[in-house]
Amino acid sequence: MKRLMMKTSTVAAAAALTALLAGCNLAPRYQTPQGAVPDTVTARATPVVASEAALQQAQALQWLQSAPLRDVVALALTHNRDLRVAIENIEKARAQYGITRADLLPSVTAQAQGNRARTAADLSSTGASTTTTQYTAQLGFASYEVDLWGRIRNLNDAALQQFLQSQDNQRNVQLGLVADVATAWLTLAADQARLQLAQDTLASREKAFALTQRMHQIGSTSGLVLAQNQTTVDTARGDVASYTAQVDRDRNALQLLVGGSVPQNLLPSAQTLAGGTDSAALLPVPTPLPSSVLLQRPDIQAAEHNLRAMDANIGAARAALFPTISLTASVGTGSRELDALFGSGNRTWSFVPLVKLPIFDGGRNRANIEVAESNQRIAVSQYEKAVQTAFKETADVLADRAQWGNRLQAQTSMVANTQKAFDLSDARFKAGVDNYLTVLDAQRSLYTAQQTLIGLRLSEQLNRVTLWKVLGGEQPGAAATGVAPTGAAS
Repeated sequence: MKRLMMKTSTVAAAAALTALLAGCNLAPRYQTPQGAVPDTVTARATPVVASEAALQQAQALQWLQSAPLRDVVALALTHNRDLRVAIENIEKARAQYGITRADLLPSVTAQAQGNRARTAADLSSTGASTTTTQYTAQLGFASYEVDLWGRIRNLNDAALQQFLQSQDNQRNVQLGLVADVATAWLTLAADQARLQLAQDTLASREKAFALTQRMHQIGSTSGLVLAQNQTTVDTARGDVASYTAQVDRDRNALQLLVGGSVPQNLLPSAQTLAGGTDSAALLPVPTPLPSSVLLQRPDIQAAEHNLRAMDANIGAARAALFPTISLTASVGTGSRELDALFGSGNRTWSFVPLVKLPIFDGGRNRANIEVAESNQRIAVSQYEKAVQTAFKETADVLADRAQWGNRLQAQTSMVANTQKAFDLSDARFKAGVDNYLTVLDAQRSLYTAQQTLIGLRLSEQLNRVTLWKVLGGEQPGAAATGVAPTGAAS
């Protein structure tokens, strides 16, 4: 009876332990990410804060002459979700490289086992039921491959190149992020300038319309002139509404890139592009610019690492044609009694070498080699395309850069002359020399010229940003000549 109670308690304890282990769950508890957006669409979220590392990184971008723009870039380097994904991809590739590298060494495991079994009387050779107990403890490794042909080494090298490629991909994402943030910030500045111009134009046209109304009331001007004047007011009002919405969309685009709300003091103003200070100032670009500078671009570096990985995969595929030798070995001890498990004479060991020679696989290994070689040829073409694209992008930007001075000077002169033409036509109309159509034409020409000048100023600044990007994030002068960045405008 006592023995039965002991067995019952043992079974109950084992069942309780099993239930306890079954209830364990090592997976993290799921929580829905919070705080990505404000509570309502129109609400102003609390501005995000940049990390100290991002601030230092942004301050190193000397070509960004605007301090608020550098601070906005720092916010994006801290909170942008695409950049976070790229960083996590680096961590994943690093871990994958660690997994592959571990195959170069044997994996040692320790194992302890207890076994207790009862054999029924009908199945026992003695005709009586028997209970056997066995305890073992072992230390060993299983299926360790001796890398005679470099298969594992090549797989390890491929994983290393993929890890390095992920680092360059992250650099490329960060490079694009800085350029996109600068573009969005400068675009917001230009649209604010357009909005300010539209508002000023609307105010002046409303004053002119009010004056025309009084003149019409006393009979000194016709209804046609009044109607024509009204059209200019309506046009300006429509432009104000359009640019107001565009400015809001620009803010939304900037906040998406940053990953949160941007503080008001870091946003550009309507005078940012017309203040006489370049927001994106670059060192003078040396002529001619060596093509070797482009090989340092992160996208080209990533393509080269991918090519190296494909070369390594060919080596791994070729190694599969040769025999493989795997080793399994263990040392340990065993006993029927737990207290005698480590007693003398109870040591055990095993050593099992295994040689596998591929004889017939239906052409699988040869096909794997052909796949690896095709991937390598694809990687070569991708690398060459990346280099050619970099050369084309840089040549295009430099071609535009060479003419920006002339274009801005010509447009500035056009604005000044259209302003004079408008002033003269307005004076001639008030003096009764010309009709109002001449004033309308001069007014539209002036407004168009002013809008075009804002667009050209924006495009010239974006050209600087694009030039920095296509050169792989290097200061043009420093990248080609080794000159330290000084922030001098080109």
